[in-house]
Amino acid sequence: MATALLTLIGKPGCHLCDDAREVVTGVVRTLDGTPGAPEMAIEERSILDDAALSDLYLEDIPVLMINGTVHNYWRIDPDRLRTALLAVK
Repeated sequence: MATALLTLIGKPGCHLCDDAREVVTGVVRTLDGTPGAPEMAIEERSILDDAALSDLYLEDIPVLMINGTVHNYWRIDPDRLRTALLAVK
């Protein structure tokens, strides 16, 4: 079975990061158990805890990665995320 690690990069107190978290968890919840959907896990990383992430993404948070590849910056579109997750092989 395919797996998808969703990494949400942000920081505490970021309202766009809070919005992104809600979208990501909502999409994961709706896809859970859907035929063809990968096994999914979500991790969060803060730019305040990682200087390299801060250097890369300070102006772009939130950033959502799927299996280590950037999927989107700033606002996460649920339909686009759902499509991307169903395409994970």
